[in-house]
Amino acid sequence: METQKFSYDNSIVRAFLYATVVFGIIGFLFGLTAALMLFYPELPEFFFGTDDTTINSLGGSIQGLINTHGAFGFGRIRMLHTSTVIFAFVMNVVYVGVYYSLQRLLKTRMYSDTLSWIHFWTWQIMILVTYVTFFMGINTSKEYAEHEWPIDILITISWVIFGANMFLTIAKRRVRHLYVAIWFYIGTWIAVAMLHIFNNLEVPLSFTGWKSYSAYAGVKDAIVQWWYGHNAVAFVLTTPVLGLMYYFLPKAADRPVFSYKLSIIHFWSLIFVYIWAGPHHLQYTALPAWAQAVGTGFSIMLIAPSWGGMLNGLLTLRGAWDKVRENPILKFFVVAVTCYGMATFEGPLLATKNINKIGHFTDWVIGHVHLGALGWNGFMAFGVIYYLIPIMWRTKLYSTKLANWHFWLGTLGIIFYAVPMYISGFTQGLMWKQFNPDGTLVWKNWLDTVTAIIPYFKMRFFGGLLYLSGALLMVVNLIATVRKGSFQKDVPAEAPALANINKKRKEGEGTHLWLERTPVLMGILSLLTISIGSMVEIIPTLSLKKSVPTISAVKPYSPLELEGRDIYIREGCNACHSQMVRPFRDEIVRFNGKNGQYSKAGEFVYDRPFLWGSKRTGPDLHREGGKNPSSWHYKHMYNPRSTSAGSIMPRYPWLIATNLDRSKMVDKMKLMKNAFDVPYTKAEIDSANSWADNQASGIVKDIFSEANDLKEAYAKRPKGELEKKEIVALISYLQRLGTDIKTTEIKTASNN
Repeated sequence: METQKFSYDNSIVRAFLYATVVFGIIGFLFGLTAALMLFYPELPEFFFGTDDTTINSLGGSIQGLINTHGAFGFGRIRMLHTSTVIFAFVMNVVYVGVYYSLQRLLKTRMYSDTLSWIHFWTWQIMILVTYVTFFMGINTSKEYAEHEWPIDILITISWVIFGANMFLTIAKRRVRHLYVAIWFYIGTWIAVAMLHIFNNLEVPLSFTGWKSYSAYAGVKDAIVQWWYGHNAVAFVLTTPVLGLMYYFLPKAADRPVFSYKLSIIHFWSLIFVYIWAGPHHLQYTALPAWAQAVGTGFSIMLIAPSWGGMLNGLLTLRGAWDKVRENPILKFFVVAVTCYGMATFEGPLLATKNINKIGHFTDWVIGHVHLGALGWNGFMAFGVIYYLIPIMWRTKLYSTKLANWHFWLGTLGIIFYAVPMYISGFTQGLMWKQFNPDGTLVWKNWLDTVTAIIPYFKMRFFGGLLYLSGALLMVVNLIATVRKGSFQKDVPAEAPALANINKKRKEGEGTHLWLERTPVLMGILSLLTISIGSMVEIIPTLSLKKSVPTISAVKPYSPLELEGRDIYIREGCNACHSQMVRPFRDEIVRFNGKNGQYSKAGEFVYDRPFLWGSKRTGPDLHREGGKNPSSWHYKHMYNPRSTSAGSIMPRYPWLIATNLDRSKMVDKMKLMKNAFDVPYTKAEIDSANSWADNQASGIVKDIFSEANDLKEAYAKRPKGELEKKEIVALISYLQRLGTDIKTTEIKTASNN
C-alpha cells in the first residue's frame, strides 16, 4: 500500500494556545474583580475618583464614576467574566486540543489551512466585539448567551466554518476508525449548533442597531434558555473537554484508555441524558410541573455516565500512579477529572427538590459551578498547555518546580473558593427560611443575611487570588520555555493511504466498530440522540397555550416601563436580583408585602427576555412595586448605603445624570405589537411620548413630595430636568413589578 507523506499544522494550534493563555488571565482578572466588588462595592469609585466641584441632588458628587456610564458596573463585569471564561478561555483551549489531536488521530493535515485561520480570526474578533458591547451595556441578559444578535450570527458563522473543516478533515482521514475523542468532538459540534441557534432566536429592533427582543416570552423563554444554559455546561464545558481527556491523559501517562466499552457507554448515555436536565434550574418556578420532574429525573440519571467517564479517566492511570508524583501534567489531569466527578455528583443532588429549595439562588450554586470551572475546565486546560508547549517547541519545560507551584496554588485556590461558597450557601439558604414561633421571619432584614456571609466573600477572593497567582506563574514558565525552544510549524508525517471499503457492516464486525468507520451515520445518530430530549421538553411548552395560562389583570408595559426594563437589562441587574417568588412560606412572607401571591406563569407573558435570575445577592424584586417610595429608589441607586446600611450594591449615579434616549421608544412598541402580538392599540402607540411624559411627571411629583431634600436640590435646576433622566424610567419599571396581580382577585382568561 502506498505510503503518503504530509505534515501536521502546528501554527493554528499555537495561535489558539496563545489566545487561551491571554484570555484565561483576562477572564480570571474579571472574576477576581467581581469577587472583590461583592465586599468592596466602592471599587469603581477608587479607580475613577470623584469631583466634588459638581453639585448634585444629594450633596456630594461622583462625577468620575458618572463619566464611565456604567461600563465598570458589577453586572457588566460579571457578564465579561463568564463570557471570557466560557467562550475565550475554555473554547480556545478546546480548539487547541481539537486542532492538535484531530490531525494526529486521523493521520492527515486539516482539510484547509485557510478555513482554520478564518475560524481563528472570526472567533477572536467575536470575543473582542463582545468586550466592547458588554462594556457599553449592549446585552440580552440571558445567562451564558448575553451576546446581541450580530454577535450571535458571527458565532454561528465561525462555528459552521469550524465544523466544515473538521468534518472534511474526517472525510480525508488515513485511519479507518474514529477514536473516542473524535466522537465527543462530533457530538459537541452538533449539540452546540442546535442549542445556539434555537436559544438565540430573536427579533432585531432594526437591522442597523444592536437591540433585539427574544422570540420567546416568559415561561417559554425560561425553558429554552435553561435548555441552552445547562447544556452550554454540558456541550461546551464538558463533552469537548472529555474529548481532550480521552486524548491527552493517555498520552501524558503513556497508557491506553482503561475501557473501550466504558467509553462507548459514556459517550452515548451522556449525550442522550444530558440534554434533558435543563429544567432542574427552574425548580419551584412557574415552569410546568411535568418539565421540572423530567429535569430532576434525568439529572439524577446523569450520575451514571458522568462517573463512568470519570472512572475511565482515573483508571487509565493504573500502573502509572508513580508518574503522578513526578509529572505536574498528570497532577493537573488527576485533580481535573476528580473535580469533574465531584461536580457531576453534586449537580444531580442540587436538582432534587428537597435540596434545591435550600440551595437555589444561593452561593452554593456558585461554589458548585466554580468547582467545575476552576477544577475541571481550568486544570484540564493547564495540563493540555503544559503537555503541548515542550512538544511544539522541541524542548523541555523550563521549570517543573514552577509548574508544581502552579498546581498547588491552583488547588488551594479551588479549596479557598469552593468551600467558603458552600458554607455561605448553606448559611443563606437556612437564614432565609427561619421563622420565629409567632410566625415572623427571624431574619426579616435581607441585609442581615448579606452581612453574615461577607467573611466568606473575602475568603473566596483570596482563593481566586491564589488561582490567578498560579496562572501567572504558568505564563512565566511558558514564556521561558518558548524562548529556549524552537517552534516547529509543520511537523513531517507519513501514513499509508486509506483503502476504500464497503460502508456496509462486515461479517463479525461489532456494531460500534462499524459506526466508527461511518462518521456520517455516527453524526446522524448523535443528532437524533441529542434531539429526542430537546423535542420532548421544548415543543410541548412552546406549542401548548394551556401551558401558560393568561391572567386578565396582567397588562403590557407602558412605554416608559419598557424603557426602564431595558435599562435594568443593560446594567445586568438580574445578576444579583431574581424575579421569581417561589411557592414557599418564607418567600411569600418576605417578598410579597400586601399582595401575598407567589409568581404565576401568566404574569410573564410580556417579558422578553424573562428575568427570573439564578442568584440572589439582593432580594427578589418580582413584588417590588409599591414596597418602597420612588424617592427611596432614587437615593438607593445613587448610593445604596444611604438607604440600606451595610449594602454591598454598587452605585449607579449615571442613571441620575443621563437623559433617557426615547428615540426608539415608539419603534419598540410597534415591534412588540407587530412581531409578538402585544395588545397595544394604535392610539397608545401614537401617544407613547405623552404617555411617558405623564408617567414621568407623576413619579417626579412623588419623589418631591416624599423627599424635601431632593425637592430643594432640584429647585435650583431647570424645570422638568429630572423627568428626562434614566432613573425615572427605571423607577417606573421597578414600581410596576407585581402590581398587576392582587390577593383578592386573579381572573384567568380563557385559553380558547
